[in-house]
Amino acid sequence: MTRLKKMDSIHNTAACEHFPLGTCRSMCPEQERKERELQHRLHRFEMLAGTEDSHLPQADPQKTVKEYSRPAAGKNASQLSDLRPPAVLLKTVWYLVEEVVPRTDASWGEIYTFVSDRLRAVRQDMIVQRVQGETCTALLEPIIAFLLCASYFMICEASKPHHFDSTLHAGHVRECFSWLLQCYKDGSPGREAEFQALVLLYDLGSPVALHHALQLSPRIRETPEVQAALAVNWAHLEGNYVRFFRLLRRLSYLQSIAVHLHIAPCRSYALRVLNHGYSSRDSRFPLGLLASLLALDSQEQAANLCQIHSLMVTPDAVAFHKAAFKDSPGPPMHESSHELVDRKLEGLMLPEIIKDQCS
Repeated sequence: MTRLKKMDSIHNTAACEHFPLGTCRSMCPEQERKERELQHRLHRFEMLAGTEDSHLPQADPQKTVKEYSRPAAGKNASQLSDLRPPAVLLKTVWYLVEEVVPRTDASWGEIYTFVSDRLRAVRQDMIVQRVQGETCTALLEPIIAFLLCASYFMICEASKPHHFDSTLHAGHVRECFSWLLQCYKDGSPGREAEFQALVLLYDLGSPVALHHALQLSPRIRETPEVQAALAVNWAHLEGNYVRFFRLLRRLSYLQSIAVHLHIAPCRSYALRVLNHGYSSRDSRFPLGLLASLLALDSQEQAANLCQIHSLMVTPDAVAFHKAAFKDSPGPPMHESSHELVDRKLEGLMLPEIIKDQCS
């Protein structure tokens, strides 16, 4: 279904429901736009070109997007003039993905802060209007795809803002996944196979997620996407990390991002197993082979991993010894990965990745 047809379908579906339907036809209610303009609360992404450096920057109606505000802030979220109907919400989501996410004049941290806030406001409008069915699916899928990508960039990038809360972000991801799974359960499939697989990878090893996957209809469970995610889960649960990392190499970009937070602890566990199995007084395990087995980008990364766990490293090898291995002194260090993630972009831009998953 094309984007235009999907928006028409969304509008017609929502109009048939006996729920409040917003009347705001722009990405930001006019009253909010004027208030934020007067209060100097416009983000630079929303300013009218040529007024950015003036005493009172003006809002560009085509770029200003409703910001998230807590219900306790005194704003009456139930006013229909402040609510954007589902078709406008979809337009807003794709504006953020296609126009703001690829900006090259801002750090990823600034882009993330702006887009994640505006997407949270989209979800707020969805809740007030009780958006459901195909409407809900069409909105949640690109939101989740963005949040997954943001997880990878924000955790691995040095430019992340100081207020980024990975726990809160993960909570938003799980909340959206839960909402989306309910949409699928209610009969609004969307891109179900792709996102059921992402759930399995994001919650790698979770008995609840695996039980859910095994209850899926054969039509979804037997798709290549879900079968690949199940295979990764089984390899993880069996402790077969040679197969585990081999399977990770075959995942798509977004699938690799979904499972990324689990990679560091899996590498540590795999190193412990190797250290135990190859432990000897004269053990010299090649760092190049170790990097290959654990899908690391270089021998240097392999050496750093070994040193974190107190194993003795020479320029080309690691000495495995059972008594030497120690757990990491802090939480796992999540690094960007060319081998498992970055190379899979293949020259594509992030909006194309999200659209390919959701369009």
